[in-house]
Amino acid sequence: MTIRTRFAPSPTGFLHIGGARTALFSWAYARKNNGKFILRIEDTDQVRSTQASVDAILNSLKWLGIDWDEGPFFQMQRMARYQEVIRLLLKINQAYYCYCTPAELEIMRNEQIKAGLKPRYNGLWRDSKVSPPADIKPVIRFKNPREGAVTFKDLIKGSITVQNSELDDFIIARSDGTPTYNFCVVVDDWDMEITHVIRGDDHINNTPRQINLLKALTAPTPEYAHVPMILANSGERLSKRHGAVSVMQYEADGYLPEALINFLARLSWGHGDDEIFSVSQFIEWFDLSHVNSSPARFNFDKLKWLNQQYIKTADAHRLASLIQPRLASCGIDSTSGPLLSDVTNLLRDRASLLTEMTEAAIPFYSPVEPDLKDVIKYLTPDAKVLMNDLLERFKTIDWNREAIHSTITETVACHNVNFGRVAMPLRMLVTGATQTPAIDATLELIGKNEVMKRMGERLLSWPGCS
Repeated sequence: MTIRTRFAPSPTGFLHIGGARTALFSWAYARKNNGKFILRIEDTDQVRSTQASVDAILNSLKWLGIDWDEGPFFQMQRMARYQEVIRLLLKINQAYYCYCTPAELEIMRNEQIKAGLKPRYNGLWRDSKVSPPADIKPVIRFKNPREGAVTFKDLIKGSITVQNSELDDFIIARSDGTPTYNFCVVVDDWDMEITHVIRGDDHINNTPRQINLLKALTAPTPEYAHVPMILANSGERLSKRHGAVSVMQYEADGYLPEALINFLARLSWGHGDDEIFSVSQFIEWFDLSHVNSSPARFNFDKLKWLNQQYIKTADAHRLASLIQPRLASCGIDSTSGPLLSDVTNLLRDRASLLTEMTEAAIPFYSPVEPDLKDVIKYLTPDAKVLMNDLLERFKTIDWNREAIHSTITETVACHNVNFGRVAMPLRMLVTGATQTPAIDATLELIGKNEVMKRMGERLLSWPGCS
């Protein structure tokens, strides 16, 4: 048997972090077992579904590196097939027309609540011999079994049993003829030969209904695995401020896709004490039996730490290719200065995010105006004496890190001050920042002519040095 999994998002918004993890687990399970991963777009909600959302979902999956073998399939393009199966269910007496009005359903619900019963459709039209009203467009309901129970082995949560008496005859087609979610999912999984349904546990209540419908159609029943929800680190429901934003927002915020994949993989799943692993290792190690059934906690600090580890080991040229458009959006031309790959190589150990690396790279290509309080603190009249002396010394040296360091050290010794008394105002003059990588390495990359130009201009113009 070929393992076939699927990811079936609704295009009513962006792909959020929970959906991305579900896609990742489904994809990894297929890849681990040499199976097929199918992408299906559940777009029957035409009011809320948009092409922009479809594009956002596809772009998010591509950025994460989650590829698919078949699809994307769109439910709106399968309407003829759904109608065919609905006609079949009606023909074999596994579905029926229901003419209840919204008002009648509300009365039914209220009476059940008063009687202390679970509110649900009571099957009024299930076997009715009453002539249907001519002025009401009916819905179509599935004839759910009234006896027995549905038992299935969830590959994450274990054995689950639901009595059929707890389930009502759910609607499979609305009064306008459009099929409903629970119906379309069953037909799609049947037609696409899905063997394993891996999805969020918010769908677990749908599973007994879908299994009964599959049995009525004498269709194979896939295995089910319901992954737990993701909570904020505080235990609250995940919200935008906790990380429930578009996957592509993480790209914009400066995360690497492999870091986010690593982080998502560790939400409810683990491989011993391993914290950092490649995508290929994850696929090799992944199994559903090690997915925890309890909710996962989203920890921004852990994600940021992981991203930092990946930045440290990333190829400098790749980092440069990611930083270059970010610099360009800030109006910085990174071609008129040091090689950007050399800059990223110098900055990699200090950056947790690509956005931080971008900001730190700007002074290598364009002088940055410093904060006034830093000017007042570091660019004092005494500092001006030190900087003028250092500027003169720089004029005669070969421009390499060793010579730059020796010259700064000589200036420190000559004026009998500590290293920071020279390095801090120098850093401010050249970069406008109070924190940079090692000052000698920073100056070497910026280049002799540019360093001396910035020092000379700022020594003349800055208020603290006048």
